[in-house]
Amino acid sequence: MKTLRYTLCDVFTERPLAGSPSCVFTDARGLDAATMQALARETNLSETVFVLPPTQGGQARLRIFTPSDELPFGAQPVLSAAYVLGGPLESVGLRLELPAGVVEVKLEREGARIAFGWVKLPPALPLGIENGGAILAALGLSPADTEPFAYQCGTEHVFIELRSEAAVSALSPDWAALARATRAHVFAFSFDGKRCRARGFAPGAEHGRPGAAGSAEDPATASALGPLCLHLQSRSRLSPTDILCVDQGMEVQRPSTLYARGLDAGLVEVGGSARVVARGQFVI
Repeated sequence: MKTLRYTLCDVFTERPLAGSPSCVFTDARGLDAATMQALARETNLSETVFVLPPTQGGQARLRIFTPSDELPFGAQPVLSAAYVLGGPLESVGLRLELPAGVVEVKLEREGARIAFGWVKLPPALPLGIENGGAILAALGLSPADTEPFAYQCGTEHVFIELRSEAAVSALSPDWAALARATRAHVFAFSFDGKRCRARGFAPGAEHGRPGAAGSAEDPATASALGPLCLHLQSRSRLSPTDILCVDQGMEVQRPSTLYARGLDAGLVEVGGSARVVARGQFVI
């Protein structure tokens, strides 16, 4: 029998029971990949994080699992782990080792409490789009409504810009048609020059990101913010010195607020608050 302690965090929110939840197992020594995957299926959250001793000079090594597979990187699980580990370490900066490489996290504190965190995203690479018309049709849209664009940033994203917050909120995807049209995450948004209103759809079962009520909608899609920030900057709609604010998750009753800011060399940091809402243990 082995006892495994975990911490549950709500990320990209300042209040409990909102945002996007992640489970962090704080000592995963001795666990093999099959057991980690089984535990991720048991938690049934979009991401479950396993903390291991570092091997590359960082403060910790992380492995991230969805209910169906392992991820090389994820901004939300990295930020949740940083909140959990940053308290005892009393640090304002962490270097966390992932399969995708060493990730830097900056923590902002109010006294002993961690108030905010920034995670550096991997480079965003533009992609071509296949089945753009079918993706739009699955969302109840047509090419006259918008022109999709796509990027890779750890995850493949297809971006759909709409004219208003109301248009974003009104989307009602045909999930089966969307899954046939693309394996990518679909990120619909509106931008008023200051803030974005967004929704994130993961139509394929291979994403392992079950949302509320059995849907596949994300309450927060941090990896989309790097490409989105760069896209808006490249069209002079967002200044390189501006911080992009994104509101998401209202349709799944998990309101989230995410932030992004550009760095040198075309890189982007994504940031947000988090709250620890539960601690417990598994006995396996």
